[in-house]
This record gives sequence, C-alpha cells and structure tokens, in this order.
Amino acid sequence: MSVTDFGKVAVLMGGQSAERVISLRSGDMVLAALLRQGVDAHKIDVAKDVATQLSAGQFDRAFIILHGRGGEDGEIQGVLNSLAIPYTGSNITGAVLSMNKALSKDIWQQVNLPTANFAHVDANTDPQSVIDQLGLPLFVKPVNEGSSIGMTKVVESAALVHAIQAALAYDNEVIAERWIDGEEYTVAILGEHALPVIRLKTPNDFYDFDAKYEANTTEYLCPAGLTEEDEALCQNIALKAFKVLRMQGWGRVDFMRDQDGQFYLIEANSIPGMTDHSLVPMAAKQAGLDFEQLVVKILETSMNKEAT
Repeated sequence: MSVTDFGKVAVLMGGQSAERVISLRSGDMVLAALLRQGVDAHKIDVAKDVATQLSAGQFDRAFIILHGRGGEDGEIQGVLNSLAIPYTGSNITGAVLSMNKALSKDIWQQVNLPTANFAHVDANTDPQSVIDQLGLPLFVKPVNEGSSIGMTKVVESAALVHAIQAALAYDNEVIAERWIDGEEYTVAILGEHALPVIRLKTPNDFYDFDAKYEANTTEYLCPAGLTEEDEALCQNIALKAFKVLRMQGWGRVDFMRDQDGQFYLIEANSIPGMTDHSLVPMAAKQAGLDFEQLVVKILETSMNKEAT
C-alpha cells in the first residue's frame, strides 16, 4: 500500500499521566519515522483539548503512543470512537483489560494461563496475612500504572506497609504479587504474530524505571538464549494472553521464568514504549524490520479497524 492511503495522521502523545515524559520521547520518535516515510503525520499533545484538536485537524486516523492513564485505559479510544477516527492498537475493552493488572491476571487464571499469585491490598491490609499468602520477597504494584512506576520489591515484612502507601500515591487499587525468582522475558506482538523473545538482564533488583529508560547497564538479549521449543512456548503463551484480553494491533507481554523453567505472565502492555531503550523495536529488528518499517506496520493495523 502507498503511504498516501493513510491520509492525515494524528500522532497522539504526552498526556497527563505519570508516564508523560516517556510518551513524548516515544511519540517524537514515531512522528519522525512516519515523516521520513512520507506519511502526512502531525504531533498532537493530548494534555488538553484533544477532542478540539482532533476535530479541527480533520484527521483520517490516529497513531496512539500514549503510555499510562488516558492512553492505555480506554479513555483516548473512547474519544476517537466518538469522532469516528480509526486508530492503532486495542479498542476500549482491550485497553481496559490489559491496563488493569488485576483484571488481566484474573482473566489469565480463568483460562489457565500461568501467572504469579497475587492479592488486593490497601491501607487497612494486615501485612502478615499477605506474607502468609504470598511469601517473601513480593512485589507491590499500582494496578493502573506502567513503567514500574510506584512499584516496590518487598523483602521484609516491616517494609510492606510503606510499599503499599507508595503505590497508593499513584492508584487507589493496588496488588501484592508473589516474587518469581528467575529470568525476565518479554514478547512483542505485531498483528497476529509474536516477534522474537527478548531476555532482560539488569544489575538492579528488577527491571525498574531506571533500568528501562535511563541505565546503560541493562542488557537485552535477542535471541534470548532459549531452546527452540521454549521460544515457541513463550510466544504461544504471549499470543494467547494477548488475545484473551481482547487486545489488537500490537502490544507486549511480559514474563518471569522461575528456576524450574516455568514461565509466568506478569503483565500486558497495549501501547509499549518506542524510545531508543524500548523493547518492541529491538524485537522487530531481530525479525527483520527497522524502526521506520515497524511504525508503518503498526499504522497499517488501523486500516481495517472500525472506529466504533
């Protein structure tokens, strides 16, 4: 297809979430790549008056590169639906189910996909009851944040209350999750296909915000060093996890693998990062797609979508 078939494209970035800075980085890279390919693409910061900007711009479609609230929770998808503007990525349902870590894990458990045990926690939670259920160490996470924002690894009972309070500063819904001692992997999804698996290695306690976006000590192994059988298994689980959450277009599914070789689903991302530290471009490169080809492929996923 010709890039002119896309028409006028709004690249939606920024917003007001805790991941605004990362979204702007991702968005600027996506915009530049689309422009280099000859796409009539335009930057839209959705921090304010997004519906007005979209209506005035008379856009034919939108490339959503918003991370966190307002972008991955169904809000911007609802706005675009109301304006009948087709867009990249998941619809409202897929965005909501993948953004909410508790909903994602509930659904995965219902269909017998492997995920770490977890419990809902709040300011009134008895720390010992959580530790009795999940053991130590464990993770405490805001349910509706990404990029490891508000996340804490808890290694002793005295730190659990503080970890819950830290997460509650970002979200009124928080979970504690059993710590999986092992290697971390991620699988990017593009269309109906799983891209090559990436293994993540960091000297940090876990793959936190610093490891994701700032540190130069993080290693990304792709090929991931898995056997052919385990690579296929991980990709297969990722595709099932993606589809059961009713996600569409593109995304990323994150795993831990324990010492016995068992993969555990951690979370799904309906609009992953697209910065120079990001994982989807790395997996795409291993599959033979450069960054410009990747963003065009993602934009193509909006072509057959009804904005309803």
